[in-house]
Amino acid sequence: MLPMTSSPTTYQADYAVVGSGVAGLRAAIELSSAGSVLVLAKSNLSDSATAWAQGGIAVALSDEDEIGLHEQDTLNAGDGLCRPESVALLVEEGPKYITQLIEWGTEFDRAGTKLAFTREAAHSRSRILHAHGDSTGREISRALLARAHKIPHLHLRAHSFTTSLILEDGRAVGVRFIDETDGSLHEVRALAVLLATGGLGQIYRETTNPEVATGDGMAIAYEAGAVLSDMEFMQFHPTALAIQGAPRFLLSEALRGEGGILRNILLERFMKRYAEAQELAPRDVVARAIVSEMHRTNAQHVYLDMTAKSAEFLQKRFPRIYSTCLSYGLDLATDMAPVCPAAHYMMGGVKTDLWGHTSIPGLYAAGETADTGVHGANRLASNSLLEGLVFGARSGQAMIADHDRHSDKVQKGAHPVKFKASTLPGSPAPKPDSHSHDGIPAHATSATHSNSSANSSANSSAARSAVAHSAKLTAASAARSAITHAAKSAASAAVASPASLSTKSPAAVSAAPDEALATQAVTAALAQIRDLTWRHVGIMRSGKELSAAITFLENMKLPLSEHPGRHDYELANLHTLASLMARSALAREESRGSHYRSDFPYRDDDLFQKHSLIQRSKDVTFEI
Repeated sequence: MLPMTSSPTTYQADYAVVGSGVAGLRAAIELSSAGSVLVLAKSNLSDSATAWAQGGIAVALSDEDEIGLHEQDTLNAGDGLCRPESVALLVEEGPKYITQLIEWGTEFDRAGTKLAFTREAAHSRSRILHAHGDSTGREISRALLARAHKIPHLHLRAHSFTTSLILEDGRAVGVRFIDETDGSLHEVRALAVLLATGGLGQIYRETTNPEVATGDGMAIAYEAGAVLSDMEFMQFHPTALAIQGAPRFLLSEALRGEGGILRNILLERFMKRYAEAQELAPRDVVARAIVSEMHRTNAQHVYLDMTAKSAEFLQKRFPRIYSTCLSYGLDLATDMAPVCPAAHYMMGGVKTDLWGHTSIPGLYAAGETADTGVHGANRLASNSLLEGLVFGARSGQAMIADHDRHSDKVQKGAHPVKFKASTLPGSPAPKPDSHSHDGIPAHATSATHSNSSANSSANSSAARSAVAHSAKLTAASAARSAITHAAKSAASAAVASPASLSTKSPAAVSAAPDEALATQAVTAALAQIRDLTWRHVGIMRSGKELSAAITFLENMKLPLSEHPGRHDYELANLHTLASLMARSALAREESRGSHYRSDFPYRDDDLFQKHSLIQRSKDVTFEI
């Protein structure tokens, strides 16, 4: 934990929510029925994995589908490690919350007057709802913010980076945060705290995740003593755009659901060698098949072939993907897209029950930050937005009910607002533009259903949004690489081999005398961690590599800052989580779902059909 160097400004709220994605917003709306709510977002309100979710949201609402089938598909994908009660709850309550979203104005795509459902890998039925083609998360964010806008005592504060929990007598009573605009320190005291900060994809060199996905909620919960679970299970998306200089833009699984074919560098269709379901096999199977094929053909990528589909179809069905590929000189209707796997989704996280309770009283978690047991060892495509929606709402309900049970001020179902809106920092949720599907006006606008030419599509607001986002990520990548030659050399040497990992500590990340050097040191350290995890805690793992990675991380000296800011804390968080992932992966001596050990290549139900648990200052243990 990094030091706080001055006294913070203190605020009061009935409930505090950290994170403005689907889980955080849905919980905040629920909580607003019982009191004042403050939602903290570390960047812009639209900078979340929710806003960039392309694939859709799975729900058994079509006439041809059944809740039981959705349940079975989820259990199958989870490779024996889903918690059945969590899965049952997700699929049973999902339709109710999707219907509620529609009532709140969410514009899902339709075929005539009926909802339009598509099919994705490992689903036995067409049950994936989309909005505006491939902008489902963006539309859900817009609808939730529109709902939140109507609630005056629900405040959102952007550019507020949460650094730690406040504990009193073992109970979470608030959070500390930094105002990124001026570096000032603040804290908010609350009756209960919800962590919904999303995933940790930025822990890897190759990732589809937005820059904000640095696992902050998981890390601060761990530092406070909470139990984390299943940290070895990171899902790698099989198909991220693999163009030199471009970010790893996700090419949705729905592309393969619509007939996309994977070909190796020799243009051979290869998935039939790895799985009967071929391109529609579960993500972990497809990702490993692609890596194996890349190794076999000595290539840096494979191809995703969508050329059997017309430009008109692709523009309408995948407007954002199509326009983004165009911005990099690829027309999916005529060109095959080079793709490779990239880190995508964390199945593990802060261990919770069915109501979001963690092991710390007063602390709750939801969405990708939490491990509800829904996803098991491998997430079923398009279940993540549904999990955030369902368990976000349930966490909010539990926070209210738990407070009511312990409050002598509640009578006959009344929920007094203890702290008025005037005590909250930030401001009420902004009203989203009715023509925007980003959830926040002025940040990005909707992908449209235009049937105009490819050139006009590339110049549409969707193209501008996607290109702007891509440019942002590319600039960030360039900034990371703009470190000193010495730092770059140290990073390369440090991750060259398991032997060097176990003996060298990164001299490039010692304390720096001024801010510029400190920034370079943080950048160098982050590059080392991301490269290390990609090489040794990635898609293919072994005990030797994992042990070496753990040793390296234990010996790594993080840069020190007199006035630590967001990037210092993010680095510390990713360093902590990289160690937890490696330790959990080393302890699981089998291969299951997204976790593949070359030295233990088979699933072992006798010893490991259990969930890993890890807590501060304790070894990894397993429980059923």
